[in-house]
Amino acid sequence: MPITDAHMHVGDFPTFGVRLDEDRLAPYLAENGIDAAMVFHQDNAMVRRVIQDIPGAYGLYWANPKLGDPVPELREYLEDPKFRGVKLHPLMDGFHPDDPMVWPIIEVLIEHDLPALIHCGHPIFSLPWSIEELIARYEDAKIILGHMGHGNVIYIDASIGVAQRHPNVWLETSGMPMSVKILEAVQKVGADRVMYGSDGPWHEPRVEQLKVQLAGLSPEDLDAVMHGTAQRLFLGA
Repeated sequence: MPITDAHMHVGDFPTFGVRLDEDRLAPYLAENGIDAAMVFHQDNAMVRRVIQDIPGAYGLYWANPKLGDPVPELREYLEDPKFRGVKLHPLMDGFHPDDPMVWPIIEVLIEHDLPALIHCGHPIFSLPWSIEELIARYEDAKIILGHMGHGNVIYIDASIGVAQRHPNVWLETSGMPMSVKILEAVQKVGADRVMYGSDGPWHEPRVEQLKVQLAGLSPEDLDAVMHGTAQRLFLGA
């Protein structure tokens, strides 16, 4: 079964003791059976350099509106077909998801018909209800709830609820520990809006894959979650 990983990092995150060296990305994908991956880091130039010559490696532009207006640079990056959307991390970068400084980023993505992957599952800035305020404002945007609520079942259920209320929302599975909630998400919103991600190297890709594979999905739904949904959303495939 082909695998598309919707959530992967490259580079160094020294605050957290996590790293994947630039020259390790290609072998890392091969070792974990990953055919395509959406890769990001705060250093967008590094990501662009790393992914250019790796088949199946694509970038998400890490947008931090607290550092100034990212829109001019974002537009430049989205001219590169290797960049397939935006990563927003309200928790790490310290902004509310529906802050007005985020709105121009979303509007650019709507123009390009590309998604935003938003870290979801921690107070104070990345709870699903906070992200829903942005979702409700931009019903034409494509929003992915990264980690679909992460490790707290209240936030997980809330993320599924947000996706039920808004057809422009996708759920991504990395770091969310409950296989049964992956099955529930597929039953409630459809396999066409649930996708596998590893959050590698923060989490082990094969462990994250097994979590999805043990969720009890039909073969067709499993193929969609592990590959097809992300391919359609990010690449139009």
